[in-house]
Amino acid sequence: MRPFDGKRVLIGVSGGIAAYKTAELARRLVQAGAEVQVILTENAARFVGPATFEGLTGRPVHQSLWEGALGHLELGSWADAIVVAPATANLLAKLAVGVADDLLSTVLLAAPRRALLAPAMNTRMYEHPATQRNLETVREFGHAVVGPAYGELAEREEGWGRMVEPEVIFAHLGRLLERESRWRGQRVVVTSGPTWEPVDAVRFLGNRSSGRMGHAIAAAAWRRGADVVLITGPAHIATPPEISEVHMVETAEEMGQALGRALEGAAALFMVAAVADFRPSHPRSDKIRRAAGMTSIALESAPDLFATASDKAPEGCVQVAFAVELGEDAEESARRKLEEKGADLIVLNDPSEPGAGFAVETNRVTVIDRSGAAARLPLMSKTEVADEILDRAERFLPGE
Repeated sequence: MRPFDGKRVLIGVSGGIAAYKTAELARRLVQAGAEVQVILTENAARFVGPATFEGLTGRPVHQSLWEGALGHLELGSWADAIVVAPATANLLAKLAVGVADDLLSTVLLAAPRRALLAPAMNTRMYEHPATQRNLETVREFGHAVVGPAYGELAEREEGWGRMVEPEVIFAHLGRLLERESRWRGQRVVVTSGPTWEPVDAVRFLGNRSSGRMGHAIAAAAWRRGADVVLITGPAHIATPPEISEVHMVETAEEMGQALGRALEGAAALFMVAAVADFRPSHPRSDKIRRAAGMTSIALESAPDLFATASDKAPEGCVQVAFAVELGEDAEESARRKLEEKGADLIVLNDPSEPGAGFAVETNRVTVIDRSGAAARLPLMSKTEVADEILDRAERFLPGE
C-alpha cells in the first residue's frame, strides 16, 4: 500500500499508558507492507510487553543499549521513518537537551533523520512551561509533532494530553514518507458524499453514496502534501481526522455555496460527491401527514455544481468530474459529460458491477482524460483507486 510498501519504520515506545495504542499502529504498518522494528524503553515494557510487538512485527524488540556495539547507530540508519508513540514528557525533555541514557534516546540523537513524535501525558504535565518549551525546541530541531488530543486521560481526568489515535499517526507517517510530490503545498478541493434535498421537515430525497471514494481522495491528496479542503454531504463514514478544513453540508445549494468560498487559489478540484440532479420544488417546513393523501412530489432541477465551480475555479485549476453510469453505453455517456463539462478527467463508476459503486470498500473505475484516452482499472480498494486518480490528475498540474 502506497507509500508504506517496502518502507522501513522504526517505532519508539516510551513509558506511558497510551503504549497499548502503539500495538495497533504497528499492526497497521505491517498490514500496509512496511517493515517494522520496535524499541521499548524500560518503563514502556511495564505497560506493553515485548512479546506483543514481536508477534505483530515478526521481529525481535530492542530494549537494551548493550545489545550490540553499534546498535544505536544501525537502527537509526536502517529506518526510512522514525515515530515515537507515546512520547512522554520525560522523553521530550531528553530530546530537548540531548540526553542519551538509554537505547531510544541514543538512537534518536544519532539518527540521520528526525522523528514523528506523538506526545501523551497528564494535562498539567503537558501545560507546564517546561514541556511547552521542550516541544518548541524539538520542533526547532526538525522533529514533527502530532497531537496531543483533548479527551479522557488516566486517573479519570479529562483535558489536553491524550495521544492521538493510531490512524492519525499512521496518516502523518504516510505524509512523511511521501517525500517528493507535485501535490505538496497545492490547494485541493474535494466534494464527497451524497446530498439530501428536503421534502418536508423530516423527509428528504437522497442517494446511496457513502462518501468512501471522496474521503479516500481527500486523504490521499493530504498524504501527498496537499492543503485539502473537504466539502462533504451527510456521508456514512467519519471524515479523515488529519484534514483540518472540513465543511459539512446537506443540500446541493449548500455544497455550491461552500465550493464558491473554497475555490480561491485552488490547484485542483475533485467533484466526487453524488449531487442530486433534482430536488422538491416546494419543500414543506412541517411534516406531511399520511392523512393528507400525498401521491406525487413536484421536482425541479438542482444546480449543476460542476458548471458553477468551473466558472469560479482559478485559471489552470485541474478539474476532475465523476460520473455514475449504468449499461452498455456507460462509457459513451461519460465521454459526452467530459466534453460538456470541459473537465480534464472524468472517472466513470458503474455501481452495477460486483464490488463497485456505493457502500463498499472496493471500486472498479474507468478514467478518461480530455485527449480521449481511457484507463480501465481493475477492482481494487478505494484507497488504491484514489492514488491512481491522483497520479493521472497530477499530469495536468502546470509546470511539469
